[in-house]
Amino acid sequence: MVPDNLKTGVIKVTKSETILNRIYQEMAQHYDTAVIPARVKTPKDKATVEGSVGIISNWILAAIRNQQFLSLRELNLVIQQKLHNFNHKPFQKKDGSRATLFAEERMFLQALPEKPYEFAAWKIATVQYNYHISVDSQSYSVPFEYIKRKVDVRLTKNIIEVFCDGDRICSHIRLHGRANQYSTQEVHMPPNHQKYMQWNGERFRSWAAKIGTSTAAVIEVFLTTNKVEQQGYKACMALLKLADKFTPERLEAACTKALSYTPRPSYKSISTILNAGQDKLTSNTTVSKPSAQGFVRGAEYYKGGTNDVE
Repeated sequence: MVPDNLKTGVIKVTKSETILNRIYQEMAQHYDTAVIPARVKTPKDKATVEGSVGIISNWILAAIRNQQFLSLRELNLVIQQKLHNFNHKPFQKKDGSRATLFAEERMFLQALPEKPYEFAAWKIATVQYNYHISVDSQSYSVPFEYIKRKVDVRLTKNIIEVFCDGDRICSHIRLHGRANQYSTQEVHMPPNHQKYMQWNGERFRSWAAKIGTSTAAVIEVFLTTNKVEQQGYKACMALLKLADKFTPERLEAACTKALSYTPRPSYKSISTILNAGQDKLTSNTTVSKPSAQGFVRGAEYYKGGTNDVE
């Protein structure tokens, strides 16, 4: 195609290259078409088109300029009939008409793509420390290796694609609706974050129940205390790992002791009980009686009269 050198379609023209608008270039590639804009102020580059514009103006627009139309549909029907007559009008200096020329060329035209071109907008974003980019108040994950890198984002109605140095690094289904939603893919996470994605509340509850009722009660506290359940996963993992350092029996005893102090024990308090060995003390432990040889003040001491200790 040889279109005008329009500013909305052509970003820059130099002696060595012509830089097209990215969306304009995408559309041309989608339809397997090459775009070579005409030179600035040089209509001879597309003389056939310019000539056809003048002919159409005379044959159609000038011919109906004095007619009155009461609807757009009525106007279009008249223009359609005039255009049909124009295309079938014989050439003056050669055989045939525009309609017969098109019939000959039609067999060489390429078929249209299965899907029409979908308009896409391009934006630039920076990958944040949480390996997400923010686009139109929504967050999308990017492979964590690209943290702090600037990436190109292509947005269509339903898909968002992320490119870095011309290579597509990921894609997401575009989020719509309320702001601040997250679309996160597990493969984009660092390894130490991925292991927490494999866990959920039911898995922690099942693990704790195998140790004992008190441990299960503490895990339930960790999962329900926070605003979001996932906020308690780290504490649950740390607590249950204490069974490896000590033993499941000692962990259960420590949780029982902690629950006797407060209905909402913390990981730190249970860890302290285990490290101090307080879980080994039972309620049957008795306090030793004072020795008979100790210095004890008798009843006579409190009656007054003598300060001697008997």
